[in-house]
Amino acid sequence: MLRTQMLNLVERRFRYLILPVSINFWDEREIHLGGPFKVKLSVRSPNVLGALAKPSLGKLAKEYVEQKIDLEGDMRDIIRLGEALCDAGSCIDRKNWFNLNWLLHPRQSASKNISYHYDVSDDFYALWLDKRMVYSCGYFKHADDSLDLAQEQKLDHICRKLDLKEGEQFLDIGCGWGGLFFWAAENYGVRATGITLSRNQYEYVHEQIIKRGLQGRCEVRLMDYRDMPETEQYDKIASVGMFEHVGKKNLPHYFGTIYRLLKPGGLVLNHGITAANLGTDGLGSDISDFVEQYVFPGGELVHVSNVIEAMSQQNLECVDSESLRPHYAKTLWRWVDRLEAQQSEAKRLIGEKKYRIWQIYMGGSAHAFERGWMSLYQILAGKPLIDGALPYPFTREHIYSPALKSIQGFH
Repeated sequence: MLRTQMLNLVERRFRYLILPVSINFWDEREIHLGGPFKVKLSVRSPNVLGALAKPSLGKLAKEYVEQKIDLEGDMRDIIRLGEALCDAGSCIDRKNWFNLNWLLHPRQSASKNISYHYDVSDDFYALWLDKRMVYSCGYFKHADDSLDLAQEQKLDHICRKLDLKEGEQFLDIGCGWGGLFFWAAENYGVRATGITLSRNQYEYVHEQIIKRGLQGRCEVRLMDYRDMPETEQYDKIASVGMFEHVGKKNLPHYFGTIYRLLKPGGLVLNHGITAANLGTDGLGSDISDFVEQYVFPGGELVHVSNVIEAMSQQNLECVDSESLRPHYAKTLWRWVDRLEAQQSEAKRLIGEKKYRIWQIYMGGSAHAFERGWMSLYQILAGKPLIDGALPYPFTREHIYSPALKSIQGFH
């Protein structure tokens, strides 16, 4: 009796929304709604009816990952269906798609969290990332730019903003698979140091340094940024897609460490995902719980104003800020399309469950960036000289000049 009532409730909910969907139940019962359907939902167990009768984005994502429901169709349509079904205006906190509750971020947790996400399989990431293995937002100068080109444009965009010069000491905090690290060394002639908490990434970059003949000019370390030696200083520092793991309470120490590592007159570029609105304190919807459980344990987002405030409190002067929100939406959809095109191989490498985690997480994140539920900023700041001056070009012409800046002879 209860099961029949739940089935009727689910059917009424779908019919009320007039969604173009086909629903197949475990008992071979089928419902076709809204004309030619774009999404096929297969309910594999009556235990899922509660999540469908009173849905939330977090519940639906979890049921999909745990293979209690199957979803077929274009991921864009699937995500739109989820939003409509959940009445996302009331079911999710628009201020906080991905703002989690890990506020302390002890060192042992940081290392474990990074390993959980990144030490999956380099071969898996290679299936859908660009040829340089850049796992952060691309920079699209044109809508039809390839992913490879967009990532190279992003790497060069960062190097231009930092006004990198030959012979400078450059630090890449959270260097990943070395995309920015190598671009800066090979195209700008800097002496590069990269740090990461991922052993997979460390070993990959170390091998690439040797393969590219960059010994003596490039170094990668498996270490926490908090353990950087007090005596080391750098002309330029970049942190790309890393500070989301720092935590709001640790931002003063994070930017304080960067200030200490910078030479007077030095620059830092912080590139990272931010919360969409002020007043977000980690008390988001259950989509946050899903992300923390399955994807990014230990992450936390803050508003861009909090980032600039934290920088300023550590005497770092903000000289440039740029939102790349639409660029990340496009990047994520490119990743989803490439992952789905390699579905069989991806499942062979990491299994069905992890494949679904990455698929639904990246698709949901792409939609969140499109809808303005999250944002992404590049913030450039400097450490003024003792007299208060900060040597930096008066205009942005050095960033947007037509030709790709390149130093020959360093490849």
